[in-house]
Amino acid sequence: MAKVPLDEKAKGKGKRKCRVCGTAKALIRKYKLNICRRCFREVGESVGFRKY
Repeated sequence: MAKVPLDEKAKGKGKRKCRVCGTAKALIRKYKLNICRRCFREVGESVGFRKY
């Protein structure tokens, strides 16, 4: 059996990180965004979301 690197074996919330800043807290995963809510406020409009 081949050795699997430790980072590929990890599961759960710690595995997922924000694309922009790298934090694992307050992550928006809907629509496969994978951006934390703080970064989403900055880049949301450029991604295609509108503020109502």
